[in-house]
Amino acid sequence: QRRQKDSCLHRGLFGSLGKMVKYSKEPENAAKACKARGSKLRVHFKNTRETAHAIRGYSLKKAQKYLEDVIAHKQAVPFRRYRGGVGRCAQAKQFGATQARWPKKSAEVLLGLLKNAESNAELKELKTDNLRVSHIQVNRARKQRRRTYRAHGRINPYMSNPCHIELILSEHEAPVSKPEEPEGTKKSKPKERLTAGATVAQS
Repeated sequence: QRRQKDSCLHRGLFGSLGKMVKYSKEPENAAKACKARGSKLRVHFKNTRETAHAIRGYSLKKAQKYLEDVIAHKQAVPFRRYRGGVGRCAQAKQFGATQARWPKKSAEVLLGLLKNAESNAELKELKTDNLRVSHIQVNRARKQRRRTYRAHGRINPYMSNPCHIELILSEHEAPVSKPEEPEGTKKSKPKERLTAGATVAQS
């Protein structure tokens, strides 16, 4: 029985290492993208969702600078969906919102994931200066249970709300400007079409 328990424990700890992790979205060009993922992270889902939504579409350097500013209270995270009881803040004006906060732990977790994705990009020899957050998603994880003691001998649940985070960094190609046409090769304007029943004015 003891050997069976040890083998079950070993399978539980290391059995998932060989499995492929499934993402909700795949990059358009896998050779020019890198991924990072965190599961069952002990950080509030609602705060992390708002923070992740704020950096969506940012370049890698801009996202890292923004999260560092959030930790230092230089910039705030606008709360758009989960905003019940969230106070108003002047730093939310630049995002077109009124309610904002500075979720420090969520920013630190996302900074760690961005650093992990950056390391994956360097391993694939991608240009980190051209990377941007093309996909980021936060999902609820299974709640973890604790208890709190109330008056008259009662016990109430004291649950945590962890989350799963996944993100994809894609190499953003700079737009190529259209070459200017020489002056002699300009096309003539097309003739104006006559509407039905109209007559051409004779000079």
